[in-house]
Amino acid sequence: MAKEIERKFLVSGKRWRLSADAGVSIKQGYLATMDDRSLRVRAYSDGRACLTLKIGQTALSRDEYEFEIDPAVAEEMLGQAIGTVIEKVRHEVEHKGFTWEVDVYGGRYSGLVVAEVELRDETDKPEIPDWVGREVTGDYRYSNQAMALSEGALRSSHEPQSQSG
Repeated sequence: MAKEIERKFLVSGKRWRLSADAGVSIKQGYLATMDDRSLRVRAYSDGRACLTLKIGQTALSRDEYEFEIDPAVAEEMLGQAIGTVIEKVRHEVEHKGFTWEVDVYGGRYSGLVVAEVELRDETDKPEIPDWVGREVTGDYRYSNQAMALSEGALRSSHEPQSQSG
């Protein structure tokens, strides 16, 4: 079992692109959800696909079980997803010993840009890049699950990425 420990932030501006990789497109959908767990399927533009079970209610840390699956099976499962299939491009940005994942959302969440940093343990204190804005760790509205199930009402209230810097 792996432990997912991460912090999530809104992104301010476009400076992150200066050191980002080319990115990979992701389609993800939820097959089952409960208060403290979710079963998610993802298909990546590079041909990978995975099925992930996440368990836990804390904002910072959850148990995570991830399994590689056949991409054709993933596409079939996405057709059975609950709610909206989330579409985003994920970029990786290295900053002071940590890898930041910057998700640029498309579709109904176009304009939303979120950065996550995975921690080794809950006491890690990564240096926050200057392109990172407000922290939204624990704000359910910014979870992919809430967006897929339209429970977060971000369609009209998310803070779009600033066009400056």
